[in-house]
Amino acid sequence: MFHVELVTDLAAANELRADWDALLRATPQATFFRSFDWLETYWRFYGAEQSLRILVVRHGPKTVGIVPLTILRETTKLGRMRILTYPLAYWGSYYGPIGPRPRETLAAALEYLGSTRRDWDMLDLRFTPAPDCDPAGTQELMARANFGATPKRTDFTSFIDLPESLDAYLSTRPAKWRTNFRRWSRRITDLGMLRYERYRPVGGNDDGAPRWELYDDCERVAQRSWQGSSTNGTTLTHEPVRAFFRAMHATACRAGAADINLLYLNDRPCAFLYCYRYGDALFGCRTGFDAEAAKAGVGNLMYLKVVEDSIRRGDRTIDLGPGSLPAKKPLLSRIAPIYRLPYANGASWRGMAWRMKQAIDDLQNLVSAYDDESIALDEALRGESPRALHQLQKQGDACDREQDRQEQLR
Repeated sequence: MFHVELVTDLAAANELRADWDALLRATPQATFFRSFDWLETYWRFYGAEQSLRILVVRHGPKTVGIVPLTILRETTKLGRMRILTYPLAYWGSYYGPIGPRPRETLAAALEYLGSTRRDWDMLDLRFTPAPDCDPAGTQELMARANFGATPKRTDFTSFIDLPESLDAYLSTRPAKWRTNFRRWSRRITDLGMLRYERYRPVGGNDDGAPRWELYDDCERVAQRSWQGSSTNGTTLTHEPVRAFFRAMHATACRAGAADINLLYLNDRPCAFLYCYRYGDALFGCRTGFDAEAAKAGVGNLMYLKVVEDSIRRGDRTIDLGPGSLPAKKPLLSRIAPIYRLPYANGASWRGMAWRMKQAIDDLQNLVSAYDDESIALDEALRGESPRALHQLQKQGDACDREQDRQEQLR
């Protein structure tokens, strides 16, 4: 018989570190993003406006699984909603329960959530893989726990599946791309001496040095790339996230999860790929190349060097992350969808309003599929229901203000 304990404080969660690390090693599709090391550093930067909800699943005294969750406060058209979700915040592709028995772990966690007070407006298990690739069976288990949710595809990520040799990989690439590869190789040779350097620390006290000179070279390339002039991006040198990336790099080195790849042209850094590693799987966190060397194809040459060396090291996959699919298409082996599974809390007025809005949206989508004879129904739907939704929001806001006033009086 499983029982669940709730941990809401990171200091208390630190006592789980040994169990967490052991469970992660046995977790299907484990990544660095699910480690306690990741959560600890992430929380230091972004946890102030969140509420930690770690569900620890035990069988007797033994910890058999962990489901890390957080309550985010997100601004929506319905006001500030409290979202109970995984603590990934779009830094990676996928997340899920930790441990060798993900289905049983998630089932126990959902049962616990269904039997305790709901201090959230929406349970939204984001960053889940497609149902046929989900070891936890998230959609099925949510339905069984009366948290029925319709999967919503939010993005795609792209993978390179590494074969037994670079030749085998190149044989699967488009003929035009292979021709370009040969041209890039000749062109870069004409420009000078090319050198590839990779740093992958084992971790721990003996070999967890951050090698800041290499990381600083990645930043120098990022500044000279097209991303360097971006004011709203999340490249390594973007000020709102730069300190976070540097702190996470130190953490990843201590954990043996950092993977720095650099190309040097005449001893000047011209391209980089910064990855997080767990086991034989890599996640391409950030990449960049010198704009001046772009015509020589240094970006693609960077990926090929990584592929060749990763095959030699026995790596299995490289997740290139969401976004920029057209640029990644010549390199990738497959794309995979990323889903979210939202369930609105009917006891919360915002949750109820979200349900009403979803029903309206679903009906509008259905109506829009019909021919012009359905226009009158569409107009009636859009003319009446949004007013009811707006009125419900006004009533909820008034209720919140009255509750605040009563608390102040007390």
